[in-house]
Amino acid sequence: MSLRPSDPFARRPAARTPAALLAALALALPTAAPAETPEERGYAVAARSDRSDRGFADSSVSLEMVLRNKAGREARRTLHIRTLEVADESLGNLSLVVFEDPPDVAGTALLSHAKILESDDQWLYLPSLKRVKRISSVNKSGPFVGSELAFEDFTALELEKFSYRYLREEACGELTCDVIERTPRYEHSGYSKQVAWIDQKVHQVRKVDFYDRKGTLLKTLTMDDYREYEGGFWRAHELRMVNHISGKSTDLLYSDYVFGQGLGEDDFSTGALERLR
Repeated sequence: MSLRPSDPFARRPAARTPAALLAALALALPTAAPAETPEERGYAVAARSDRSDRGFADSSVSLEMVLRNKAGREARRTLHIRTLEVADESLGNLSLVVFEDPPDVAGTALLSHAKILESDDQWLYLPSLKRVKRISSVNKSGPFVGSELAFEDFTALELEKFSYRYLREEACGELTCDVIERTPRYEHSGYSKQVAWIDQKVHQVRKVDFYDRKGTLLKTLTMDDYREYEGGFWRAHELRMVNHISGKSTDLLYSDYVFGQGLGEDDFSTGALERLR
């Protein structure tokens, strides 16, 4: 005769102890990933922004620089910027800035070979002196051609130039931004730290606060009118740097970018500066 469930001799499941129940529950639940530190999250946000721009090879763009004093009086200059991408993140990109107008600055050029922990290699060509001048490694925080941009601002966006810390998430206009603190790893930087707002939609920098060596807010850069180019490359076409100490500002108004012109290292050599004569 078969045993029925009511039969006292029927086999019943063995009772589980509380410890066994907890162990079974732990195995059934997914394992939680370790929480990111603020430093890890800050680097991840910055890296995603930097790497979203990888692969453009080279670019060329004309722009207008508007210098504005505390009283609002303006002076305008036109210039041209070429950039050569260096794929290795342990190295920096190459760039050449050449002024075209007005006559008193026409032909002035800045050549930059960005580095990471070392001083950027930068040379300034002054047509009035007809010579190339190397910029001192400890003089990169000085104003470039009377603007509110320092020499180091032209190479400051290289990913590995900074250590990072995530601060918060907040609205930035119609977008939501991750706010990160980035501290220059180069000992002779003119800045003690920078705070950057990076949007969560297309991962572009929207604003940067620059703090001087004493930790005082010195300048703010805002970046607007972003446009997407073929290949998924985004570029801001309106930049404004405001100096909170002097009350002066500099606007950079960009025309359309051109990519993939086949530029090479010879176009970013000191010999290229010599050929500007």
